[in-house]
Amino acid sequence: MVDYLRAQGIEILGTNVRAGRLEVDVLARDGEVVIVVEVRTRGRGAWQRALDSIDGKKQMRLRHAGERLWRERFARRRDVMRMRFDCASVTFDESGAPSVEYVRAAF
Repeated sequence: MVDYLRAQGIEILGTNVRAGRLEVDVLARDGEVVIVVEVRTRGRGAWQRALDSIDGKKQMRLRHAGERLWRERFARRRDVMRMRFDCASVTFDESGAPSVEYVRAAF
């Protein structure tokens, strides 16, 4: 996922970033926007699409993590204006090749 984001010109600030008891899969930056990225992975035979597994409860936890990160790391910075929450799905075909579906401003 990190390679995919870098190819899009997005700066990676960290992976598996802790915000208290919560964790953000990828914390990134695109210009003046800090991005919280939730990454879900599914195999070919999964019953549920990866993006469908990000329910309201998970979204709320990510928002809380984002709010904490904003307060602790970004609120006083002049070069950062806002935060965005994106979601990514990585699925693998029979040969193991990944396919990425990326949703900007997912919630």
